[in-house]
Amino acid sequence: MNIPIVYEDNHLLVVEKPVNIPVQGDQSGDSDLHNLLKQDLKVRYQKPGNVYLGLVHRLDRPVGGVMVFAKTSKAASRLSDSIRRNRFGKTYVAVVRGTPNEKHARLEHFLYKDRQENKVFAVSSNHKQAKRALLEYEVIGEKDSLSKLSINLITGRSHQIRVQLAESGYPLYGDQKYGQHVNKPGQQIALWSNKLTLEHPTKKEMMEFTSKPPAESPWKLFG
Repeated sequence: MNIPIVYEDNHLLVVEKPVNIPVQGDQSGDSDLHNLLKQDLKVRYQKPGNVYLGLVHRLDRPVGGVMVFAKTSKAASRLSDSIRRNRFGKTYVAVVRGTPNEKHARLEHFLYKDRQENKVFAVSSNHKQAKRALLEYEVIGEKDSLSKLSINLITGRSHQIRVQLAESGYPLYGDQKYGQHVNKPGQQIALWSNKLTLEHPTKKEMMEFTSKPPAESPWKLFG
């Protein structure tokens, strides 16, 4: 599989995740990004034995875009710590159904993940297993009853963007799980990991990595 490499050094491997591939092995048994990249490193650098590649954040299977892996345990530990301290910026672009009333807003919900169903629900803050979810969005385009949003993800909950926008009345284009009432089977979800901002684990420099969504529907509506 052709997985574009955005940046690589001794500590980091930044790639553009293709859509519809799991980040790590799951019950489907399909090839996953983590193992494909480990195999690629093994071949490219002719490494014997097991190759280390730390998984520090995730993207949902149908979502594509920029993603960083750690090539050393030191990098993995420091990146994970950056995420805990909110020093790891994640920006997404999305196309949603409808037009938000507020062009720039912060959304806050409390989310609960039903692991048996693999589905996330917005619940009361009193729910025993609820986790607080925060994001900010800005409307950056409107066309044909669709809106393009830039999203700053403040917390990193499972399915967070998809659930929060659906709960707010603006389900993602193509989302079969949280927007099945307005999306047709087979439509590709329009959510893309657009930008990562992080401190390099050893150089301590701030770095930014970007990836643009593909020039196909519905993205191409917005130029």
